Amino acid sequence: MKKIPPVLFLLSVFWANAAAQTDVYIGLAAGKEYKKTALAMAMFLPARPDKPEDLELAGQFRDIVRADLMYSRYFEVKEEPLNPANLSTGPEALKFWKTTGAAWLVSGKASRSETVWTFNARLHDLESGKVILEKFYQGEPRAMRRAAHLFSDDVILRVTGRKGLAHSKIAFSNNSSGAPEIYTVDYDGENLVKLTNDRSIALLPRWSQDASRIYYTTYRYGNPDMFEIDLKAGKIRPFTTFQGLNIPGGFSPDGATMVMTLSKGDDPNIFSLNIVTKELKKLLTRFGVSSSPTYAPDGRQIAFISDRAGNPQIFVLDLETKKTRKLTRMNWCDSPNWSPSGEWIVFSGRETVKEKLNIFITDLTGSQVRRLTNNSGDNEDPSWSPDGRFIAFTSTRRGRRELFIMDSDGSAPHSLTDLKGKTSTPNWSP
Repeated sequence: MKKIPPVLFLLSVFWANAAAQTDVYIGLAAGKEYKKTALAMAMFLPARPDKPEDLELAGQFRDIVRADLMYSRYFEVKEEPLNPANLSTGPEALKFWKTTGAAWLVSGKASRSETVWTFNARLHDLESGKVILEKFYQGEPRAMRRAAHLFSDDVILRVTGRKGLAHSKIAFSNNSSGAPEIYTVDYDGENLVKLTNDRSIALLPRWSQDASRIYYTTYRYGNPDMFEIDLKAGKIRPFTTFQGLNIPGGFSPDGATMVMTLSKGDDPNIFSLNIVTKELKKLLTRFGVSSSPTYAPDGRQIAFISDRAGNPQIFVLDLETKKTRKLTRMNWCDSPNWSPSGEWIVFSGRETVKEKLNIFITDLTGSQVRRLTNNSGDNEDPSWSPDGRFIAFTSTRRGRRELFIMDSDGSAPHSLTDLKGKTSTPNWSP
């Protein structure tokens, strides 16, 4: 019987623990099937083999990257925790990984000092034996998860050509501190951060296109004003303070224009706002109460809610021709959000007055309306993931209103955080 090298044995223990703690949700995205690519993951090694803290950190990085790659559904991950090939990325080790059927190999090394960690990760092409992607990260403990997420997304982009979402976040409102405040959380439910302390009502966060700022509505000064959170500078300041409602909507593709809901002492209506100059343009006339605008990905249309037809329905406005058309014919519709591909609009609504709110998607003709939730409490506030494969929403299926994620076909719904209180109005970052 071959003797297992001590370092390899310790790594196998970390691997087993990480695998046991990783939840993977399986599902299909809106009728599309993805052929999985075989990808091998070696153990991530300590940069200093005699340092237990390096070994522990390497295991933590590997656990995060593994979970990201598994969650993406793009890969069949090959692992051999007890094979000596885990200790090397030399020619013989690469030859072994190729025998597993994998086309790619992910490897990494990590080290930790008192205040700074380093992480070096690679993607190997097993056919050529060459390193085709290498990343080096260094930072404070709080930035560790982001570094791992960024590397995961780099791997996904390099292998599949598609952008990953591991580094994305979800902003939302929650009242667990006594009043609704704005929070963010990583896509996988980790790294929960409370951003505001308004002690009034803060809700309806919306990300800027570069994800550096969040706009939200707050009653901090008595009026429902719009505030801006500058995430890089760590500052929060008033952004629009018109009388009445100031509610952020979506952003144009170039990030220069926001569509928003304003009342200004009148019925709520849809306006466009230049982010730099603050120039306002009213987009609708004689259209009743209108709100919740969302940009099409090409920036040529917006979808919004209006009671012009009696009950709230989804309408689409062509920004060039100024023509509008009604998209839905239901008992109630709310919170539309345009998919990144431009093919679908997700929204909450109900078909009859007696049923609870559910999540639906509709195509741009309104002829295809698909129900994604059913008989599971009230389901509201849907928001697409940046790759269009998942939807964040709120649900009362377990009693209180919580943050959930599901596949874009409605499968694999799961709660994202254990945060107490009631959660509302999530918005997924670009």
